[in-house]
Amino acid sequence: MSVEAHPTVVAVGIQELTELGSEIDLGVIRGDELKFLHQAFITDSVASALGTPEVDVRLYHIDSPERLRLIQIVTEYMSTHLKGDRKTAFDERFSTHQLEPEPFGTRIDRIFEDCFASGYSNVLFVGSRTPTFTPDMLTRAIKILEESDAVFGPTPEGRYYTLGMSGSYQVRLSDFDWQAPNLYSKVADAFAAKGLRWSELEIWYTVENSDALEMMARDINQFRFEGDVKTAKETEVVMERLIANL
Repeated sequence: MSVEAHPTVVAVGIQELTELGSEIDLGVIRGDELKFLHQAFITDSVASALGTPEVDVRLYHIDSPERLRLIQIVTEYMSTHLKGDRKTAFDERFSTHQLEPEPFGTRIDRIFEDCFASGYSNVLFVGSRTPTFTPDMLTRAIKILEESDAVFGPTPEGRYYTLGMSGSYQVRLSDFDWQAPNLYSKVADAFAAKGLRWSELEIWYTVENSDALEMMARDINQFRFEGDVKTAKETEVVMERLIANL
C-alpha cells in the first residue's frame, strides 16, 4: 500500500464484547451466537470501509490466540467472497495490525499513533459495533475530516461511533473516562481548548443493546428497499439464522 497514493486511512478497531464503559448485551443472543454476530459486525465494518474510494483500510485487534483465529476467519472469508471494487481494495489497500490487550481508550491511542507514524494525513477510527455505517456515510466523514482537524460521530448515549483526526494526534483519548456519560462533550471540549477545528456528523448508534438491534434491523430493511444490497449483508445473514433458530 502506498501512503502517498492514499493519504487517508479508515482504521477499524475490534472492540471486545465487554469493554471499559460498554458491553454488547442483546438479550437472548449470547454465547457463541453473540460471537458469530460480532464476527459479522466486523466483516461488514471492513467491507463498508473497502467500499469507500481512495482510502487504505486497517483492521486492528488485540494480540491473543482467539482474536488471531477470528482475524484469520474474517480475512479468509472476505478474500473468497468479496467481488469487484471491494475485492480489489481488499487485495491492494487492506492490512491487519496487532495491539497489546490494553484498555480501549489506550488502544485507540495506539491506533491513531500508528497510523500517523505510518505517514497518513487523515485517520478515521471506526469501532466494530456499527455494521450499518455505510460507505456513503464514511465518504462524507472523510470529506469533512479533510477540511478540519477532527470529525466526531456521536451516539445518543454521549459516546462515539466514529472519530477522526487529521494532521497529527493532538488529543490523547486515554486521558478520558470512557465510562462517563458525557465522554463526547469532554473530548469535544478538549479539542476546542486547543483551538482545533472539529465537525460533527449525524447521530448514529452502536449495536450494544436490544433497542439498537431493532434499529439496525429496520435500517437493513430500509437499505434493501432503497437498493443497497451490500451494507450489513453478513449481519443480515447471521440475524436471519438466529431468528430462525429462536
